Amino acid sequence: MRRALDLARRGWGQTAPNPMVGAVVVRDGAVVGEGFHARYGEAHAEVLALEQAGEAAQGATLFVTLEPCTHQGKTPPCADAVIAAGVRRVVIAGEDPNPEAAGGAARLRKAGIAVEVGVEAETAHELNAAFFHRFASDRPFIILKLATSLDGAIANASRTRGSGGNWLTGDESRREVHRMRAGVDAVAVGVGTVLADDPMLTVRDSKAPRVAPRRVIFDSELRTPHGAGVVRGARLVPTTIIARRASPDRREAMAAAGVDVRVYETLEAALRGLAADGVRSMLVEGGARLAASLLEQAMVDRLVIFQAPVVLGADALNAFAHLSSAAAAALGHLRVIERMTLGSDLKTTFALGAAQCSQDSSTTSARSNG
Repeated sequence: MRRALDLARRGWGQTAPNPMVGAVVVRDGAVVGEGFHARYGEAHAEVLALEQAGEAAQGATLFVTLEPCTHQGKTPPCADAVIAAGVRRVVIAGEDPNPEAAGGAARLRKAGIAVEVGVEAETAHELNAAFFHRFASDRPFIILKLATSLDGAIANASRTRGSGGNWLTGDESRREVHRMRAGVDAVAVGVGTVLADDPMLTVRDSKAPRVAPRRVIFDSELRTPHGAGVVRGARLVPTTIIARRASPDRREAMAAAGVDVRVYETLEAALRGLAADGVRSMLVEGGARLAASLLEQAMVDRLVIFQAPVVLGADALNAFAHLSSAAAAALGHLRVIERMTLGSDLKTTFALGAAQCSQDSSTTSARSNG
C-alpha cells in the first residue's frame, strides 16, 4: 500500500477534480503490475495496474489507495474492471466519499472477491484531504502558509520583498511553495501583500499543473493597483478580487483588465462563492490580518509554517499579531502531520479543526529530505 501511495503522488497537480490514486497488483509475493491516475480524464490507477499485470492478475491481490469507482464517468467503472480481471483479493486504503462513485467495495464482495478496507487509511486520506473535504463542506479546503523567523515574525521594517528582493526563507522552501501551488485550485493573499510585494502568485519553479490555479486577492476596499502584476496578467491567469465595497467605476476598470471582482459582506460568504465556482482547495499565502480572520473563524484546515533560522527582532510583525488571545492559545495544541527540512528551513504542517480532533497526536508522521 505504501508503494501504491508513492505512485499516487505522481499525479500531483494533474488529476483534480479527481483524487490522486495508486494501485499495485501482487501475485505470489511479487509485484506484477502498477499504475496511477496520471491526469484527469485518463485511465484510472486500477485499470493501468491490471493491464500491466495481464494474465498474472488472475488470483492476485490488488492494493489500491481509494475504493474502486462504480460509475461511468470519463472512464468505465473500475470495480467492473477489477472483477473482470479475476483478482482474488482487494486491499483498499479508504472508501470513496463521492456518492456517485462509492460502493466499489460492496460490488467486489458481491462478486466473491475478498475485500479489506483501512490499510494506511490516515496517509491515504491526507494525500487527498481536499477531495474528502469537498463532500463535507460548502467552502474550499484551506491551507494557510506562513514563512516565519525563529521568533515568530513574518516581516520587519528593513525587509520588503517588493523593493529589495530579500527573502526570509531559502531556495528550497520557495520551490516547495511553488509545488504546493500546483496542487490547489486557487492561491490567495490579502491586499497588503499585493501592495508590499507585488506577487505574481503563479506556478513557476515546479511541474506545471493541468489547470493554473486561480489568483484570489482579498481586498475589502478594492485598493489593488491597476499596475499590479496580478492585474496585468489577469487575461492569462484567472484572477478574482474579493471586496466588501467597490465603486462601479473601479469594478468596470478591473473588469476591463480581465479581473473578476466579487462583492461579499462576509468572509464566509466569499468562500462559499468561490467553492460554488469550482475552487475546491485554496492556498492562502500572505497577510497577517487575512490569516487572523481565517483562524478566528475556524476556516483553516492545514497550517503550514516555513521557519527560517533567523531572528528579526522587536520591530518585526508577529505572524499571529492580529489573533485574539483565545485563538492564539488554541494554536499551541495542534496535531503535527509532517515535518521536513528544506535547506536551512523547517517546514511543519499542522491539522486544524475537525482534522485536529479526529486523531491523537501519537499517530503523526515525520519526514525529512535533508
